[in-house]
Amino acid sequence: MRVETWRSWLDERLGTAAVREFLRAKEVPIHRHTIWYYFGGMTLFLFVVQVVTGALLLLYYRPSAENAFESVQFIMTEVEFGWLIRSIHSWSANLMIATLFVHMFSAYFMKAYRPPRELTWVSGTVLLFLVLAFGFSGYLLPWNKLAFFATKVGTDIAGDVPLIGPFLLRFLRGGDEVTGATLTRFFGFHVAILPGITTIVLTVHLVLVQKHGMSVPPSLEGKNLRTMKFFPNFLLRDLVGWVLAVGALAALAALFPWGLGEKADPFAPAPAGIKPEWYFLFMFQTLRLLPARVGIIEGEVFGVTLFLLGGIFWMLVPFLDTPTSSGWRSRFFTGLGVGLVFYIVAMTVWGYLT
Repeated sequence: MRVETWRSWLDERLGTAAVREFLRAKEVPIHRHTIWYYFGGMTLFLFVVQVVTGALLLLYYRPSAENAFESVQFIMTEVEFGWLIRSIHSWSANLMIATLFVHMFSAYFMKAYRPPRELTWVSGTVLLFLVLAFGFSGYLLPWNKLAFFATKVGTDIAGDVPLIGPFLLRFLRGGDEVTGATLTRFFGFHVAILPGITTIVLTVHLVLVQKHGMSVPPSLEGKNLRTMKFFPNFLLRDLVGWVLAVGALAALAALFPWGLGEKADPFAPAPAGIKPEWYFLFMFQTLRLLPARVGIIEGEVFGVTLFLLGGIFWMLVPFLDTPTSSGWRSRFFTGLGVGLVFYIVAMTVWGYLT
């Protein structure tokens, strides 16, 4: 009776009965592509891991050029299990970006962006850009040599953005060079500005997913598909994936603990063969292969412009490939996705080998 009393009390104040009814009614279609549905939940879980481990690291991290490296070193050597938390934070960031790419391309190939899910795709694309910004801003925070010079190269590339490049360069660096002001600025982006924006966009994305439900590929639309209950059937399967992710993170963190390297020295020469993290490597390798000039435009400016236009095009895919599109256009977008996957993989591998 006491449990019922508490349930009634919560129902009156929080409307939990409506949530329970929604969970009971929500169903997930079962077909040969159902496995791809789990990558969205996996990405969300790894984001939660990022938030929790990042909050723990914040207890000891000091965002200044004088203390950042030493504070991370203290976390890894003096704080109990500090090395483990930092390794899990770094590995989960990489796995989160990987599962996000898988989730995005699986949604693309299943054409999950078609009406009425256009805004779901747009919000998901914005989340991709935000996660990449998280990776870029967080990379500098340990203030080691590799991060320092990688940030210098990355912000130099940002300076090639047409029209706003010089302003963007100074905005990111907090001046003309990468200094302690850059570190403080990136810390603000990483722990305040980006989390605030991400929380809003992620909430919108999740609400849209719940509102419109799971999409099915066009080839399966109109067919009598089997379904499973979201709660508890699908959620329990999601939970199994999360447990496996925890195991993978623990194994990676224990067997391959994230290193720290040497403290950044602005007056030291840049390390030979410096490269960005793997999720930026395909862009970096593309810019390296471009000639000094493409017609009357500098090569890097041309490349950065192409990537910007490509990002805008990717966001607008739902409005370009619609259910009323002709067959050739639909096949074009499918082929475009296949080509893009091969291009990203090939350029990433090439970037590592050269």
